Amino acid sequence: MRAVVITEYGNEDVLEVQEVPDPSPGPDQVVVGVTASAMNRADLLQRVGQYPAPGPKPVHEIPGLEYSGEIVTVGSEVSNWSVGDAVMGIVSGGAMAEMVVTHERMLQSVPRGISVADAAAIPEVFMTAHDALVTQGTLSSGGRALVHAGASGVGTAAIQIAKALGAEIAVTCSSSKVAACRDLGADLVVDYTQQDFVEAIEGWTEGVGVDVVLDVVGGDYLAKNVQCVKVQGRIVQVGVMGGPMASFALGALLPKRASLIGTVLRSRPIEQKIEANQRFVSELLPRFDDGSLKPVIDSRFSLDEISEAHAYMDTNANIGKILIDI
Repeated sequence: MRAVVITEYGNEDVLEVQEVPDPSPGPDQVVVGVTASAMNRADLLQRVGQYPAPGPKPVHEIPGLEYSGEIVTVGSEVSNWSVGDAVMGIVSGGAMAEMVVTHERMLQSVPRGISVADAAAIPEVFMTAHDALVTQGTLSSGGRALVHAGASGVGTAAIQIAKALGAEIAVTCSSSKVAACRDLGADLVVDYTQQDFVEAIEGWTEGVGVDVVLDVVGGDYLAKNVQCVKVQGRIVQVGVMGGPMASFALGALLPKRASLIGTVLRSRPIEQKIEANQRFVSELLPRFDDGSLKPVIDSRFSLDEISEAHAYMDTNANIGKILIDI
């Protein structure tokens, strides 16, 4: 099969499309013929050697955390899926290829009304946002959330999830992305180039603060997040786009009795991934079928244009997902 291979660590020029061996399923696994994959910040970090896939380094290091396609092979113990089923899902790596192998309980059915090619824009960001806001952050109807990078894949998913829950959501973004976040339903959009989001949140909540902060930025945002969260609220850190180091006044966290939670999906044990996946399937997947949720797609690149896709994501210009058509 053809796959994107990281030949060494560096800029986008280290990415090559090569012929590599086809994957084979274990007893409880399936092989999916990939229609499309999607870019994530983790792909950029992995390319430069800062975010390796869990486990031993493979002979061919293939990036890609999500996919959509059709099942081409099933393992001997697989009973709930069949060859030809249209599916999507997340993996720890390897999705930037013509085929990918995955555990049967990590599969998701492609929602009605969404093409298989577009479904690749769903799994990683909607699962991440749902896990961070709802499972880790306990956001529920009537609650309030603050989400940074509101026009990112995770941000656009978070806006829709919050509204579907009956919660209110504030997001931060740059000037060119304000309209897109409002159109998705954000209750408050803060242009961080023009306004201090701490002041905006204080006014929006009348000084109470938000129930949960979902942050993909890190760095000096942490101290401000502590100011924004309410008493007994939660800050869920899912990325460090703004820098991996942060310092803040610990004394500011204590009187709020707030929680600071760091979380990732990729490196969790398979049992925990299956639990998160099954909760997503039962709680969120039906909302795609009824139209409450939808993938937000910025642009598409072919597999042979993977270097260009990486360069484009590096510009931070995208609103929603960048898809790779396999």
